[in-house]
Amino acid sequence: MGGKRMIVIGLDCAPPRLVFDRYRNGMPNLAALMDRGTWGNLRSSEPPITVPAWTCMLSGRDAGELGLYGFRNRVPHETRLRLANGNDVRVKRVWDWLGEQGYRVAALFVPLTSPPTPVRGQMVSGFMWPGGDSPWCFPRELEGELTDCVGPYRADVEDFRSDELDRIYRDIVTMTDQHFEIAEQVWNRKQPDFMMIVEIGVDRFHHAFWRHIDPEHPRHADVNPWKNRGREYYQLLDARIGRLCAAAGEDTAIMVVSDHGARAMHGGFCINEWLIQKGYLSLRETPAAPGPLDHALVDWPRTTAWAEGGYYARIFLNLAGREPAGAVAPDRVRGVRDELRRELEYARNDRGERVPVLVRAPEEYYRQARGFPPDLMVYFDELKLRAIGSVGTGRLVVEANDSGPDGCNHDWDGILIMGGGGVPVRGRIEGAEIYDVTPTILGAFGLARPPGILGRDWTL
Repeated sequence: MGGKRMIVIGLDCAPPRLVFDRYRNGMPNLAALMDRGTWGNLRSSEPPITVPAWTCMLSGRDAGELGLYGFRNRVPHETRLRLANGNDVRVKRVWDWLGEQGYRVAALFVPLTSPPTPVRGQMVSGFMWPGGDSPWCFPRELEGELTDCVGPYRADVEDFRSDELDRIYRDIVTMTDQHFEIAEQVWNRKQPDFMMIVEIGVDRFHHAFWRHIDPEHPRHADVNPWKNRGREYYQLLDARIGRLCAAAGEDTAIMVVSDHGARAMHGGFCINEWLIQKGYLSLRETPAAPGPLDHALVDWPRTTAWAEGGYYARIFLNLAGREPAGAVAPDRVRGVRDELRRELEYARNDRGERVPVLVRAPEEYYRQARGFPPDLMVYFDELKLRAIGSVGTGRLVVEANDSGPDGCNHDWDGILIMGGGGVPVRGRIEGAEIYDVTPTILGAFGLARPPGILGRDWTL
């Protein structure tokens, strides 16, 4: 089909504070898009995590409807989690609807596109590609074409939670350049009507470098060799976005989005330690050293609840008939959960000071709670604190992440910028949400919104 064309550029974890304020004067291409387009904060999904946020954005469904509550999800009849993959997405995404209407599409590096699925065009898997002989392109022959152009595919940065900051930065830059090179090749050679690219390098950069670039971080040193790397990396992103926009031309609508923001991580709340202290979680023996909760050490008949850590805590009740050694009778669930909720809302740190806590029950919050939802979802101190699942620390609040060096936690607001291709010029907008992206893309192509999806169309 001729006519309308659009490129959506996803910058995983890009926060408004850096893009709209601190680095804006070093990013002429994004600044120009803002000056003659529409832009503003984009409220993330709940939870504000890469998986499920990109799928919420591209399907107009909330995380409960998707049954995706984080990178990893519970395995039925077991207590462990497994990594999510593309097979867990059971709804159409925006490129499916566009393809059905005859548009050529290309979905590049979008989370939960591994394994790649047939589309009316091309797909390149994102950072969750497992590597090896697993397919990373649809159609499969695209793998050879791209490798001939850009060398072996770099899906992600190895070991980005480590102290090898110079090596990590080089790897991020190399990967980002390769991804934008692939995007240019696909745009020019395959001529899609709609192309979407997601750059995970932004997220990896923030986790590795946030405390070095953010003067408000509690462990920021004003003199450090990486202080200006943020401006440098964002300038590189802007230059690559400028090249892609130039290849696209003025008749192509451009949208730049992020799935969530970033903020200084002040530390972590040890949720399983708290559950042990409160008598909800019982271990057969105290671990010799701090480490992840070993489910083999849990005294399941005497355990009411345990938690998984991460950007937020997922608390699961040890429910009879659901968990292998369930101890909580189904008729006690509501009472136990209400009691847990009340106690969490008065949680304190090791010095006895209140820790601000937001507690959600999935079925009260989501339109549906599919898959295996947690019994409670818990956010600590407005995301200043991660949830730490490890036990054996003997403390409730710790300074460091338990999965390696990390200076940043996710934040509720990402970014939305769009311009060109006849998109309305609104200047700065308020109140945009991640669910608005799909209806806005479809609106730009003049297509009706599918029934039942969330979000508003900002082209109207």
